Order: sequence, then structure tokens, then C-alpha cells
Amino acid sequence: MKKVFVFAVMAIAALTTNAQNIQLHYDFGRNIYPDEEAGRQKVTVTLEQFKADKWGSWYYFVDLDLSRKFFKGAYTEISREFNLAKQLPLAAHVEYDGGINLGGSFQQAALAGVAYNGHNADFSKTWSVQVLYKRFFKSYDYTRAYNSAQLTGVWDLNFADKKCTFSGFIDFWRGENWRPGKENHGMLVILSEPQFWYNVTPNISFGSEVEISNNFIYNTYNDKTFFINPTLAFKWNF
Repeated sequence: MKKVFVFAVMAIAALTTNAQNIQLHYDFGRNIYPDEEAGRQKVTVTLEQFKADKWGSWYYFVDLDLSRKFFKGAYTEISREFNLAKQLPLAAHVEYDGGINLGGSFQQAALAGVAYNGHNADFSKTWSVQVLYKRFFKSYDYTRAYNSAQLTGVWDLNFADKKCTFSGFIDFWRGENWRPGKENHGMLVILSEPQFWYNVTPNISFGSEVEISNNFIYNTYNDKTFFINPTLAFKWNF
């Protein structure tokens, strides 16, 4: 699920040959931060899919942000991995991130690098570490194109006889400051979105996602940079 400025995420949907799901999230961010996040969306609908093939895998997600009165924006990430060797769990990773929001667009980015992917014997635990070059493109008036780098960690843990799932990601990347007097200065952006799901059936889950970020949310109200935004969520695997 993602958001207000630039979002970068890679989630392992489930290591089957073809897995997809749709999620509905009710976001409590604007209730927790009524000043800094007064314009934050209330509802996000997410569609994601993972598909493996003989060369590697495809992954994409699309977030649709909705408010009570109108559609606020759409954000997508699509990535492709190519297995580099049968003996090593390494893959070449390429990715595109971008989207539109009310009155503008998200700053587009292209990423390329290497992923180290792993799992236990029954695939109940999976993980990925990605080291990526990231190129931001100028998307609107107060942005500019620049080079960056990103470190991503992804995990997916199933336990309690597969009734519970703890999954998520954490991203670290070099962003550029947008605050007056600090424009174009480098800054470390951190974004993590752990999710907990109770799986009522293999196809239906209820749970929550918690967006934890620093230097990620575009906040013009004050100097606050660290935010915790929880959701109440429903997921359908199909």
C-alpha cells in the first residue's frame, strides 16, 4: 500500500507460480495526525500479483487511493527478476515506480540491481534483500532528476498452522529534501510497512498494515518527519 510522496516496496505475495490478491485498507493516519496529514486518503484498494516462470519472476502492485468524495490517486510498481545461477539464490532486478495523484503525479523512478532471495524447506518463511541503483526523473515543477541508491528487505512468515501471516518490507534510499532552504540536499528516507494477517481461509484474511516512515511524507505543516500510520484491512487471495 503506498502513498504521499515516493513509495518503494517489494512484497513477496506467496511463492507459488502465480499468486494474486486484492486488499482493502481503511487508513487512520488523518485521525492520528489531523494537521500534518489532513489530506491523507481514508481508503486504499491494492491489487498485487506475483508470477514465477523459468527465467525468474514478475511482480506488480497498483494502489488506488480514495477519499469520501473523490479518487485521490493511483500508484504502481512493476518489477522483473532474472535468475543468475541455479546454484545461487541471486537474481537481476529491474523495476519501475510511478503514478498520478490529485493535481499532479508521483515522481517516477527506475531501479536496477541484484536481489538475494531465500526460503525455508516448506516456503513458510521467505525473504529477499535487494541492492539497487535508483534513478529519479523530473515529474513536476519542484522536482529534478537525480541519481540515488536503495536497500530493500522483504519478509513473509506463516505460522500457527498457516492461520497467521507476518509480512512486509523495509526500504532505505537517498532522497532529496524539499523543505525551503534545504532544496536538493540529500537525506535518508526510511519506509517500512509490516502487515499482520489472520487467515480465516486460504483465500480470506483480516488484519492490519502499519506504515512507519521518516522523511517520506510530504508535510508542509511543521518539521515533523517521523510518522506511524496504521490501517484496518481485508484481503482476498484469488
